[in-house]
Amino acid sequence: MSASREARLATYASLIRKWNPAINLVAPATLANLEERHLADSAQLADLAPADGDWLDIGSGGGLPGLVVAICHPERPTRLVESDRRKVAFLHSAIRTLDLPQCEAVAARIETLAPANARHLSARALAPLSRLVPYLDRHLALGGTGWLMKGRNWQAELEAAGPLPNYRVIAHPSVTDPEAAILQLDRLSA
Repeated sequence: MSASREARLATYASLIRKWNPAINLVAPATLANLEERHLADSAQLADLAPADGDWLDIGSGGGLPGLVVAICHPERPTRLVESDRRKVAFLHSAIRTLDLPQCEAVAARIETLAPANARHLSARALAPLSRLVPYLDRHLALGGTGWLMKGRNWQAELEAAGPLPNYRVIAHPSVTDPEAAILQLDRLSA
């Protein structure tokens, strides 16, 4: 990990700790383990995905994983979409503080956002897979990849979603939780 990346991640952690009491960016009980539970968890996605192409993070909340992806790849155009305007204010402040000119935060609902045609799309702790697939269908470019960070019930979610004929699905084990996974959904057709 580069010094710049480490320094930016440390600054981001301090911003989360500063803002969290006012707008609940992460569960307060997880603040003590912020670096491992949230930042390292999100950074594994940045390390797993190719460094090319634009990135759309939906339901960004406090910027996990999208802002961490932008920190790890500051040259990548990254858009963070969040409906809570207080969290978007935090994201704007963090983007300025972290000097990430290729990153932007947008206050919008995913359902009403104009189709993004993104090369990469991520979501963490947002919704079950069956609810995320329509967002992938709407916002992911043909040949693009969805990166969905799923918890311990990921296999049940995958089964409940049923066949996904428009996608090739690959499950990557999480490096921070042996029971969790990152689902890679490569869009094969419309």
